[in-house]
Order: sequence, then C-alpha cells, then structure tokens
Amino acid sequence: GRPNISVFTCTDEIMQQEIRPLVAVDIIEQLHRQFAILSGGRGKDGAPIITFPEFAGFSDIPDEDFLNVVTYLTSIPSLEAASIGFIIIIDRRRDKWSAVKASLTRIAGAFPGNLQLVFVLRPSRFIQRTIADIGIKLYRDDFKMKVPIIMLNSVSDLHGYIDKSQLTRELGGTLEYGHSQWIHHRTAIENFAMTVKTTAQMLQTFGTDLAETELPNDVQCTEELLSAHTDHHSKLKDELKLAVKQGATLLTCIREPVTRSANSKLSSDELENVATVERLLAQLDETEKAFDQFWTKHHLKLEQCLQLRHFEHDFREVKLTLDNLMEVQAGFADIGDSVTRVEHLLREQKQLEEKGQEPLEKAQSLALHGEQLIQNNHYAVDSIRPKCVELRRICDDFTNETKKKYDILGKSLELHKQLDKASQWCEAGIYLLASQAVDKCQSQEGAETALVEIEKFLVTAKEHQLSNPKEILQKLEDVQEMFDKRQVSLKKLAAKQTRPVQPVAPHPESSPKRASPKITRPAGVGRHCNSPPFLSFSHIINELIETERVYVEELQSIIEGYASEMDNPNLVHLIPSALQNKKEILFGNLPEIYEFHNRIFLKEIENCIENPELLARCFLKRKEDLQIYEKYCQNKPRSEALWRQCGDSIFFQECQRKLDHKLSLDAYLLKPVQRITKYQLLLKEMLKCSKNSEGTAELEEALATMLDIIKSVNDSMHQIAITGYEGDVSELGKLLMQGSFNVWTDHKKGHNKVKDLARFKPMQRHLFLYTKMLLFCKKREENTDGHEKTASYSFKNSLKMSTVGITENVKGDNKKFEIWYNGREEVYIIQASSVELKNTWISEIRKVLTGQLEACRGRTERVRFGSVAFLL
Repeated sequence: GRPNISVFTCTDEIMQQEIRPLVAVDIIEQLHRQFAILSGGRGKDGAPIITFPEFAGFSDIPDEDFLNVVTYLTSIPSLEAASIGFIIIIDRRRDKWSAVKASLTRIAGAFPGNLQLVFVLRPSRFIQRTIADIGIKLYRDDFKMKVPIIMLNSVSDLHGYIDKSQLTRELGGTLEYGHSQWIHHRTAIENFAMTVKTTAQMLQTFGTDLAETELPNDVQCTEELLSAHTDHHSKLKDELKLAVKQGATLLTCIREPVTRSANSKLSSDELENVATVERLLAQLDETEKAFDQFWTKHHLKLEQCLQLRHFEHDFREVKLTLDNLMEVQAGFADIGDSVTRVEHLLREQKQLEEKGQEPLEKAQSLALHGEQLIQNNHYAVDSIRPKCVELRRICDDFTNETKKKYDILGKSLELHKQLDKASQWCEAGIYLLASQAVDKCQSQEGAETALVEIEKFLVTAKEHQLSNPKEILQKLEDVQEMFDKRQVSLKKLAAKQTRPVQPVAPHPESSPKRASPKITRPAGVGRHCNSPPFLSFSHIINELIETERVYVEELQSIIEGYASEMDNPNLVHLIPSALQNKKEILFGNLPEIYEFHNRIFLKEIENCIENPELLARCFLKRKEDLQIYEKYCQNKPRSEALWRQCGDSIFFQECQRKLDHKLSLDAYLLKPVQRITKYQLLLKEMLKCSKNSEGTAELEEALATMLDIIKSVNDSMHQIAITGYEGDVSELGKLLMQGSFNVWTDHKKGHNKVKDLARFKPMQRHLFLYTKMLLFCKKREENTDGHEKTASYSFKNSLKMSTVGITENVKGDNKKFEIWYNGREEVYIIQASSVELKNTWISEIRKVLTGQLEACRGRTERVRFGSVAFLL
C-alpha cells in the first residue's frame, strides 16, 4: 500500500475511486486465474516486477479482464516504487512465437503503468526460437514500446539482470510466493481499510450528533441523555476494539513467515503491506485518542449539566421552603400584652426556629455544594454563584430576624413581669389600706399599729415595684414622641411629595426664561429604604421625574445661554480665536442629548407616575437611544482641552452673568456624565424597595442595561486613547473588555535565553478584547498642561480571535490563564489582579469563541477527528 493513508477524507488511497477503481474482491476470479502476478520481487534499482507466467489460454482472456488485473497490480506498489518503472517478465518457454507476439502486443496496448524493461523468455524449441529471433526484429516497431525488449534463452540469462532472491522458484529464484495467500492478504488489507473508514465515519456521525445536542432543562431528561450517550459511546468503543483486533490479526498473518523462520525475509510488497496496516492502525489509534478527548469533554459537560439541574431543582425546593418560613416569621408582629401571652409567643417563635433548622441546614449545605461546583470549574458559574449568594442571604435574614424577635419578646416579658410585680404591690397596698378600720385608728395605739403596718409594707416596695419606673415612662414618652414626630414628618412628606435623594450635581439657580425649582427635603428622611416600601418607591419615582425635569432645563440653558450665543453677532468679538468654529468640539452632541430627553424620555417617565411598573420598560425600550452618551464621553477629553485653553475668556463670563449661574460652564458640561450615573443609582434604590415584587425582574434588567452603558462609556474612553494601531478599531467589532495585566510570553521561535528571561520578567500590558481581535498595548501616563495625568495606550501586538485558543488554568497560580496562537507557536501567559477578574475575562473570551464556533458550525455542519481538531 501507499503511505499516508487517511480514512477520514475522500483521498483514501486504498478506496480512492479516481486512482484505483478496483479492489481485489471485485476481480477475485480473474486474479485466481494467475495469468499475471506481482510476486514482490524488485529490480536492482527497486523497480517492481510483474510476471506473466506460462498460460495456455492467454490470448483467450477478455480485454476487460486483462486490463482490470494489470491495472490492479500496478496500483499496489508505493508511488515511489511505481515511479521507477515496472519490469515485466514474460515466460513463454513452452509456447510459440505467436504467443510471444500476442503477449507483447496486448501489453503494449493496455499496460497502464510506467515501463522500464521487458524480458521475454522465448520458446525453447529450436524452430520457434528461430522464428522469435526473426519476429522480434521484424515486429519490434509494431509493439510501440519505448523501452527495451530483451529476449532471453533461459532463466540463467535472466539471472544476469535480476538477482535470484527477487525471482520466484518458477524462474529459478529463491523468492517465496503463494498466489492464494497473496490474494488473501490483499482482500484482508482492503477489508480492514474499509473497516477503519466505516468506524471513523461512525465516530464522525456520533461526534456531530453530540455537538448539536442541546442540554436539557430538567433532571430526568439530562439523566436519560447522559445514559443514552454513554451507551452509544460504549458500543462505538467496542467497534474500535474489534477494528484494532482485526488489524493486529492481519499484521500477524503478514509477518507470519518471518515469525516462523528467522531466515525468512518479507518481500518489498509484503513490507509495504505491513507499513499500510501499521499506518491504518496508527490512524485508528489517533482517531480513538481524538474521539476519547472529545468524549471526555462532552461527558464532563453532561455530568456538569446534570449537577446543575440537581442544584437548580434543590434550590427551587429549598428557596420555596425558606420563603414560606420568612413569610410566617414576618407574620409574628405581636409583642404580647401580658406575661402569659409573651411566653406563648416565645414558644411559637421557638417552634418556628426548630422548624426552620432543617431547611436552613439544607440551604447552607446546598450553597456549599454550589461553591464546590464553582471551584471545580463548572461551566455555569454565572448561574450558580447568584443562587449561592441568595441562599446565604435568606439564611442570614432568617437568623437575624429570629434574633430580633427573641430580643424584643425578651424585653417585653421582662417589662410585663415588672408591671405584674408593681400591680401586685399596688393591690396589696390597697388591700392593706382597706383593711385598716378607721375607728380603730382613732386611738393612739390603733394609729401607731397602722403606721407600723404601713412602714413595714413600704419597706417591701423595693422588692415589688418597677426597678426604674421613670426610665420606662421616659422611654414610653420618647417612643411616643418619636412616633408623633415621624407621623408629622410623614404627613408633610406625603403632602409635598418631596424627593428623598438630592441631585448628584448642582443645578443653576436660574436659567433663561424660567427659574430653577427649589429642592427641599424634610428632616429625618434619608435616601435608604428603611421606611415603608410604598413610600420609598413612589418617592424615588418622583425624585427621578423631578431631577429629569431639572436636567432638561439645565441642558436647555446651556444650549440657549452658551452654544447659541456663539452665533450672536453682538458677542462674536468676545470669542477667542482658538474657539472659532469649535462649537461642536466644546459641546459635542449635547443638542442631540437635549432633543432626546426633552421630546421623548421626559414624557415617557412622566407617564410612569400613575403606572410605576412601566418605569423599567422605559429604560429597556430606550437602550439604543441612551448610547448617545458614549459619543458625548468620547468627545469629552477634546472638550476639556479646549475649555482649559479658553475657559477664562470674557465671552464665557458674560454668558454666565446673563444666566445668573453661580457655576461656570465646565460644571454643566459634566451633567450628562453625572446623569447616567444618577439613573443607575435610582434604579438600585427602586430595586431595594421592590424585592420579590412583580416588576423586580424588569428593574434588574433595566439596571443591568444602565451598567452596560456606563461600562461601554468607560471602555470607549480608554479605546480612544489607543495610539500606534495602523488599522481601524471600529472594524474590530464591539469592545467587550479592557484592563491591565502582567503578561509573559513563551514562544517556540527565538533564542532560549530570551524565552527564559521573558518567563520571569512580566510585561505590563493593557488588553482590549474585541469580538474580532485582542489588542496588547502599553499604558503611558502624561501630564497635560500642568493638569492631571492622562493615560494613553501604545499598541504592541494583536491576535485574531478566530485563530486563538485559551487555557483557563495555569498550574501554580489561579490568577493566571493562557492565550495561545497558531498551535501554541505563540503563547501569552496572562496574570489578572484577582481570581474574580480572571474568571470574568475567561467567561467573556469563551463567549466570543463559542459565538465564532456556532457561526462556523452553521457554515460547515461537520466535525473532524484525527489530526484535525474537533470543530465543536
């Protein structure tokens, strides 16, 4: 067989249709007739020998059968051997010249390979030999052969050209050849090649099925899928074992002569057969290893999916139980009106605590299990971690609330016991006074007796009266006063609908054509949600709407009082030359921001006064529109540089005077930056006050949207500071992450000493992760006109995300990971400042690679094994 046989592509050399349309089994009957053989012998330069033995009916063989057999025989030697050219030996010692002539004519017309030499053992009878000598001279040109035709009288003449060890016994040589065994070996090799190909196709099909399998959403389906895939995998492994056993047996059969006798040697064709089978076995082994590696990853993912489904199922059950407990606990608002009642409440609280012990332990155990899954590099870390946090939070809330209940009930019990003692003492005193008869007290003796009784009773006051009645009464008065004050405050608060949160930045005391609204806040009202939720939520919405109105007014005042005035002919002489035609740089897209808020956003959030649940939808609906802030912030460094150059001009002072602003323009140009921060703060406050309510999910999504916008704005500010990159960063896709890291390189190219040095001395690099590219930059800080330092990022290197691989864990440091390029020819070892930051980057990179993989899978719809990586 020929080298580099591949059983996974259409260039399979044994089964290749274009090069070799036939296999032994197709022409088995013609091969058995033995009118042509490939004995395995070679010429002195390695040319393969094809022998045409004496065959009485050679001229009767149909042309198709002759062509099939000869074509098949020439296809067996390696390409290297076949390229030397074939040597043909025609044995016609017992035949006539007519047979020699017919043989040469047929071979000349139909031999498909390259010819080197043709030897003819001519007829041994004298008359036929004479005719042959004459005929070869007369008809040589008719044979149309460009190679020598050597006529031989005997096999001894043949031995002068070809060594005896390369000739069969029929030709006086020592080469062992059995035609039946040769056919058996050929059919077995070709059958094994077909087995290898079929096995690989089965693995390929199974791999494709696995790659396209969607992970189930419940425990039962996941268990069934894991079981089905495992069973299928076991069956395929059995098929692989059978194929390997088949190949090993075939190899033993081919090597059998050498095994049987140390003096025996395999012919060149037999050695090539051995090499072919060994390559097929190696390919099978390579396929199995690649398949096992893929199966290990897939099986791990299925097992992790099952773990996740169990975890999610247990989480739902435990959380439902804990939520019910918290609801019951919240119902324990009574602090009791007597000792008996308080003791009863304490017993109920104890029963609730005992009832909650088991679910609390389950919750703690489940949270610990979830953290272990995270430690074990579970693929669904982002889903598991919040659930662990939620479980621990509920447990802490229940425990803290229980402690508070015990504390307040304990104080209530102590108070009621003291009140009971005081009441008993008073009752005893009343009884004593009532029992002292007035008539008996009229005498001196009777009065003295009564006084002694009273004095004795008053001595017991310390035992029976309240320990500090003034303190308790004072507490009562204080508490009552607190309630009274709070009630007054709340009534005022409800009547005025004031905002609980001050604006994050000052606003103008007045603006053109309107006065700025006064902002008040009653004493004692904070920005936290400790007050009842129905108050806090409504007031936060009012805060949002009122500050939005102020924000729109401020933007209008800036545009009318500054930007428009730059076109005022009466003020043009006051504008510095450096500011001429620079309005767009100073104000950026502020007019666009004003138009959006004035015409659209303000009206939409004002509609939420009656329907607060629609607020989150406003932010989600306007997610794309709010991206205008990114453009504004990208222009901010240019705007600030221009302001530093021209900010003290008389023009700006005159505009500020007309507007009656206490703050200069630069303070107001910060408003958009402060506003997007304000939105996320208010959304956080709303979320705190609406836990477990119907609109919580939308509020969480709205908050996530604002955080994404703020992150995008922040990232874009870094992105515009990249220098030295020759391409267009806008063509690199979305900027997903950016940050500073320690980076080592470990490349295959370059001097070893350089590699060793690089391994121990990290480079400080700022990385920018786009959907299409990963940029490595060096951060530089420069002073700007005596002001604060500004960062810039000098471009150093880039990697296409479509060609990188990632190693998530580096031995010895859980903050490191690897990004490698071109089959690990270039390796970048990256160290994050924390494990959490590393995991965030790995998660984002994994999303990019997975997205590319899914897009690629949509184009190719295939999985490759063996020497090519799995496309999964």
